[in-house]
Amino acid sequence: MTFDLKITGGLIYDGDGGEPLRADIAVKDGKIAEIGACDGAAEKTLDADGAIVTPGFIDLHTHYDGQISWDEELRPSVNHGVTTIIMGNCGVGFAPVKKADHDRLVRLMEGVEDIPGTALHEGLTWDWESFPDYMDAIDAMKHTIDFGVMIGHDPVRVYAMGERASAFEEATDDDIALMKKIVREAIEAGAAGFSIGRTDIHRTADGDWTPSAEASEKELTALAGALADLDHGVLQIVNDFNLEREGDQFYDEFKIVENFVRAGGGKPASISLMQRDMAPNDWTRILKETERLNAEGIDFNVQVAPRAIGVFQGLQCTFHPIMAQPSYIAIKDKPLEERVAIMRDPEFKKKCLAETPVKLAGPGSSVPPIADTMIAAIELVANKFFRLGQDPDYEQDQDKSLGAEARRDGVSAMEKLYDTLLELNGKQLIYFPIYNYTEFNYDNVHKMLTHPKALPGLSDGGAHVGTICDASFPTYLLTHWCRDRDHDRIGLSRAVQMLTADGADYLGLKDRGRLKVGMRADINVIDHEKLHLGPPRMVKDLPAGGQRLLQPVSGYRATFVAGEQVITNDEVTKARPGRLVRFH
Repeated sequence: MTFDLKITGGLIYDGDGGEPLRADIAVKDGKIAEIGACDGAAEKTLDADGAIVTPGFIDLHTHYDGQISWDEELRPSVNHGVTTIIMGNCGVGFAPVKKADHDRLVRLMEGVEDIPGTALHEGLTWDWESFPDYMDAIDAMKHTIDFGVMIGHDPVRVYAMGERASAFEEATDDDIALMKKIVREAIEAGAAGFSIGRTDIHRTADGDWTPSAEASEKELTALAGALADLDHGVLQIVNDFNLEREGDQFYDEFKIVENFVRAGGGKPASISLMQRDMAPNDWTRILKETERLNAEGIDFNVQVAPRAIGVFQGLQCTFHPIMAQPSYIAIKDKPLEERVAIMRDPEFKKKCLAETPVKLAGPGSSVPPIADTMIAAIELVANKFFRLGQDPDYEQDQDKSLGAEARRDGVSAMEKLYDTLLELNGKQLIYFPIYNYTEFNYDNVHKMLTHPKALPGLSDGGAHVGTICDASFPTYLLTHWCRDRDHDRIGLSRAVQMLTADGADYLGLKDRGRLKVGMRADINVIDHEKLHLGPPRMVKDLPAGGQRLLQPVSGYRATFVAGEQVITNDEVTKARPGRLVRFH
């Protein structure tokens, strides 16, 4: 046999979590044809000596729902070894949609996922109405990597209820019947599953609660029931257990979650897991309930992140510490260079720091209430603000915080933050690990990652583009947790398994996630010893001049999707083998 591709001399981590094997891999017609000696000629040979060879990574939690309709490359996920993404998480998305609701969904995504509305308005093609139409539309465009899509509760509710889809409007029986029909239609057409979002953090660009945030248990269980007798589909949940309800918020909310999952007829489910400062023990309660449900035969999982759930703050970013100062508000729309020049004036600085910040959240504003809370307590919160540095360090001691630095320098935290924002000609980024950093270390993150029902997720690739760049999560897991951390490391075999086979098994994907003969040739060749993340940087490459954070990475010698090379030495190639994954 003449192979299309041979990858020779690499150390193979096949995704099953066992010991690695040094062998060659041969590819023919987009699938793995042989693993071993692989005698025979090949049209192309890649020398993987000194590198590890892994299955392509599966990212369960992204928000490329808009970007996918205009962007072939799907950066930054493709740069971090990801070969299959799942979109439509957290209950949001762009289908189904009536023409009259285009702007409503843009405002929803702009607020919830921090994607510039101007970019969405210019970039979205809107050549769909139903969810199957949406799937066909995005499948018609070529992409670097494969993608599956969940159907989200919010667009379904808007489609069925129109103006009545307000968070506090209860759905009628007819509304619920129509929504259930829409969800069923999507799953039968090959959607990966159904997602819901119940959180008071998510707001539209107008400051309103998301349409489904207060949906009744009756509505939720009915919609989960659309999957009950089907052979595929998963349920995805985001819930911060901090909604404005009376009673025991956690157990009242978890009971709704449990009944929602049970109504799905045994379909696998996952919920976002993180440690929040305001409820530091909730994550352990979620794990306890997860273990109980699994003991009762329910396949309930937790999606976890390999580092803090945090944001970058800077003069180019969506948020920063002086954004509520009246003097800054007066200049906020000026070009960065002009703002920096004005802010360096001692009189402007003195006036700005002396002012009382204005309230930013509220009706008509997409700014979440947490921003006002942060600014009001800035002297305390600055103890969780850090510079990442040119060699990004996401796990720093508190004494390295800007708050501690301010105390050592004898200045207020606000002054220290003001000066820090002006570093690098106004391009300095301040890292704020909001969640998963209550104890100023990742010891609890380690407990989450190593839980038997943990799935790596929450990268939010394609979203929060002005505040985060967490599509780099796979690279961070392989570097910080497998190589660089000085204690509680995770074995490389297990980390690869988490990024590949675990996600495939959860989704029910039988053609990928492992390096086995007959499987898709979704393959990474990685120089693990040299794998490195650089500091995030802001780029303007979205439609209408929109900006987003990207994070340089090095160490990916090659990434293949169905045998076609989409990454060569960290650079995206011209190959576009990516297709919609239809689940059946």
